[in-house]
Amino acid sequence: MTSPGASLESAPVILVADDVAANVELLFDQLHVLGYRAIAATDGPSALQACFDHSPDLVILDVSMPAGDLGVDDRSTGFEVCRRIKRDPRTARTPVIFVTALNDTTDRVKAIEAGGDDFLTKPHNRLVLGARVRSLLKLKAATDALEESFRKMRELERVRDDLMKMIVHDLKTPLTSILATMEMLLDGDFGAMTDAQRQAMGDSESKAEDLLALIEDLLEVSRIEETQIELTPEPVAPAAFLAEIQHEWDIRLKQENASCCIDAADDAPVFEADKALLRRVFGNLIQNALTHSARTVAITLIARPDPNGIMLGVADNGPGIPPEYQDLIFRKFQQVKTPNIPRVRSSGLGLAFCKLAVDAHGGRIWVRSGEEGGSTFYVALPLVPSGDAKMANTGTFAVP
Repeated sequence: MTSPGASLESAPVILVADDVAANVELLFDQLHVLGYRAIAATDGPSALQACFDHSPDLVILDVSMPAGDLGVDDRSTGFEVCRRIKRDPRTARTPVIFVTALNDTTDRVKAIEAGGDDFLTKPHNRLVLGARVRSLLKLKAATDALEESFRKMRELERVRDDLMKMIVHDLKTPLTSILATMEMLLDGDFGAMTDAQRQAMGDSESKAEDLLALIEDLLEVSRIEETQIELTPEPVAPAAFLAEIQHEWDIRLKQENASCCIDAADDAPVFEADKALLRRVFGNLIQNALTHSARTVAITLIARPDPNGIMLGVADNGPGIPPEYQDLIFRKFQQVKTPNIPRVRSSGLGLAFCKLAVDAHGGRIWVRSGEEGGSTFYVALPLVPSGDAKMANTGTFAVP
C-alpha cells in the first residue's frame, strides 16, 4: 500500500459504487488517506462497466441503488452486480465489500450467496474498513501471483512437450535404421560372427529395442493427449479377456518365477472397449508388478460388476506404493523410488499412458496399497464408451 501523501499512480484502484454522493465523497477521502486511488459509479450498470473498463483491484458496493437494465429491483442491485462480477472471467477474482445501511441477517446471506467477500454496515468504522481492504488486497495479490505462476508452469510444460515431440520424431528414423543394420549383422549378411560378437550384438539390439519402445510410448502418449486416437470398441467378456492376458504373459511369468491367477465374478458383465488398447493397459500394469518388486511376485487379475459398468483390477504382493505417490504416479515422467531393485528401467510413461487410455473410454483408474505392501490397480469402465469419452469421466464409479 502507498503511504499517505505519496504518489498514487501505482496504488491499487478501488471502485466505490453508491448512489449517494455524500457516501462516495466520504469513502474517497478515507481511501485517499489510506493511500488508494478511487473511482466512482452511481448505479448498477455503470458499476459493471467500470469493472470491465478499469479492472479495479477491489470493489466497495452499496446494495440499494438504481438497477437500470439489470432486471432486478433497486433494493437488490448490489447483489446482482456482485453476481455478475464473480461470474465474468475478467473480474471473477476481484474482491467485493458490501457497505450498506441494511443490517438484516437475510441481507448478509444474500451477500454471501452473491459471492461477496465482506460485509460492513453503515455507518462504518474507518479503521475497520482499512483493515478489511488491506486484507482482501493481500489475498488478491497472492491469488494473482499463484495464477501467474500456474500460467507460466503450463507454458513451460507446453514448450517441454513440443521439444520432446520434436526430438522423439527425429530419433525414431535413425534408430530404426540402426536396428535394421543390427538384424542384418545377426543374420550373417555381412559375414560370420564369433559367439562373443553375436552376444554383444544381441545385447545391443535388445537395448535399442527398449529405446524404440520408449519412443513409441512417447508418441502414443502425445497422440492420446491431442485426442488423435480413435477407439475401436468391441464386446469384451471379462473372464475370457483376463484369460487371454494371462496366456500372453505366461512365458514371461515363468521366467520371473511369478504366478498369476484370475478372480472374475460370474456376474461381471460383458462390456465394449478398444480391446487392443485395454490389453496394453493391463500389460503395463503387469510389467510394473514384475519389475518393481525384488521378491517373487503373485499377481491376481480381477473382474467385478460395478454400479456404473465394470470394475477390473491387477493386484500384486509387491512393496506397495506410499500414499503420497498414489496420485502422482499417473503423471508423465513420475516414478516411485524403488531402492534395491536395480533392474527397473522405467520411462515414467507407462501409468500415464494407462490413465489416458482409460480416460479415453470414459473410465477411471486408481491404486490402493496396504501398509504392509501389495497394491491393486483398479480400472472402472462404462459398459459402452461414450461419444465424447474424454469429457464423460465424472468419477462416479464405486471406489473400493
